[in-house]
Order: sequence, then C-alpha cells, then structure tokens
Amino acid sequence: MRGHGADLYLHQQALDTTSPSGRALFGMLAVFAEFERAMIQERVNAGLATARAKGKRLGRPTVGSDIEERVRKLRADGMGIVKVAKTLGIGVSAVQRIVALPIDATAGSR
Repeated sequence: MRGHGADLYLHQQALDTTSPSGRALFGMLAVFAEFERAMIQERVNAGLATARAKGKRLGRPTVGSDIEERVRKLRADGMGIVKVAKTLGIGVSAVQRIVALPIDATAGSR
C-alpha cells in the first residue's frame, strides 16, 4: 500500500498505518496471514497425499466412450450443445470438450 502512496486507518480496530506502531501491527498481521495461508496449503497437500495413498482417484470424473459416441451422434444430427447435455445428463462443458477433441483422442483414453 505504501508503495502506492496510500495508508490505512481503521478507527474501530485502532489501526493506523501512518504511525510506527500501526505499521508494525499491520506487518505482524501480514506475517500471521502468510503463516495461516501456508498452514492451509500444508493441510490441503497432506489431505491430497492421504487420498492418493488410499487409492482415491482425484480430478474430474471421466465420461464413458458410450456417452462420447452419443454426444457426437446427437451433435451430428443437429442437436444443440445445451440440449445434448440435458439429454445425456452431463455438463455443457463436457459436451464442448468432447466435440472439440478429435475422435482418435477420446477413443483410447476412456
């Protein structure tokens, strides 16, 4: 903030970054915020590692090749992307992704 020529004054919290004590308090709050963010990151990474160790599959669920074929057929028949998604019970982005990929790219991956 100071680099942009701005200061912060919070009356109810008694924080004023124009004074040395206010700048010190603001700096300490920044350190604790950075520490908390690092702790959250550690917990998330530990949770992901535990899930992987237990064999949990992470990421987006795959769409089966039968669904991919139906998406391509319905689109070839002229049905709109949103209608295809609703008909098959999948997301619009999944339909868009399937249509955008070449047929060879999706056939062997599922």
